[in-house]
Amino acid sequence: MNVLVVRLDSFGDVLLAGPAVRAAAARAAHLTVLCGPLGEPAARMLPGVDDVIVWRAPWEGVHPPDVEEADVPGLVAELRERAFDTALVLTSFHQSPLPAALLLRLAGVGRIGADSVDHPGRLLDVRHRRLPDRHEAEAALDTALAMGFRLRAGDDGRLRVLPAPDTAALTGNGPYVVVHPGASAPARSWDAERHAEAVRMLADAGHRVVVTGGPAEKALTRMVSGDDAVDLGGRTGPRELAGVLRGADALVSANTGPAHLAAAVGTPVVSLFAPVVPASRWAPYGVPTVLLGDQRADCAGTRARRCPVPGHPCLNGVTAHDVVSAVHKLLKESA
Repeated sequence: MNVLVVRLDSFGDVLLAGPAVRAAAARAAHLTVLCGPLGEPAARMLPGVDDVIVWRAPWEGVHPPDVEEADVPGLVAELRERAFDTALVLTSFHQSPLPAALLLRLAGVGRIGADSVDHPGRLLDVRHRRLPDRHEAEAALDTALAMGFRLRAGDDGRLRVLPAPDTAALTGNGPYVVVHPGASAPARSWDAERHAEAVRMLADAGHRVVVTGGPAEKALTRMVSGDDAVDLGGRTGPRELAGVLRGADALVSANTGPAHLAAAVGTPVVSLFAPVVPASRWAPYGVPTVLLGDQRADCAGTRARRCPVPGHPCLNGVTAHDVVSAVHKLLKESA
């Protein structure tokens, strides 16, 4: 079959779709992922993907394009030309797959499946209903199974990416802990000064520390690194970051893409997790994890991008000592 998997949102979301993608690839002669620009690097790292189509959907993201800018007719024409036999539309629990399903139907895709709370009319051939509080990776795999896609024998269903490059030239030799202070939304961020304090305490405890961040986070990584850590801010693309994380003893990170990338390369995570989305659905999947942050704070379940509670208590109650203790717990368990 010529199979299309649709996951239109962010880097971490596409990584979490990985097991479902592998299940679809097990029955596909050719598998294409349709994703947004933020998810493209992740899509190109997933095993089983033969091709990637990048499209900015007018219903996805913080700053989506207007409908005219999105060129919906152009996308429909491209999908029709590629003649997909079947499509699996993956969304988060709070999103509807029906806008994408409508475009796929207009493009002549023969069979379309998705998880949908809303009545799909004739837009879906397979309508799946997810189980409550199912992790996003598991929910996507459940939807794939409803479409008849199963993982190959021996596939444990964990997150995976294609082999990452050797990054010893960036990190230096010897064991290290990665601290990633950035986050995709302010409500998910731990205080920068607390990150810096945690780096100092980890160094004082005898750990080499590597601090990572994107090109726009260089000032943040420089401040957090201080004189105690290797500052890789702006120096790693997604594949290089995968290599850095693969070599790490542990990652300290908020609920953001690198936490899922660490899970995909098998690295334990100290997760500074703001409960604006539920940890049961979004915590690092399939690796040892210590979850820090008040999961019953007033912001729980709001999906807020900026903290709606003065003082950001869900994460500001976490101390640098808590982080160091969590790292030591993970290292002891993996010894």
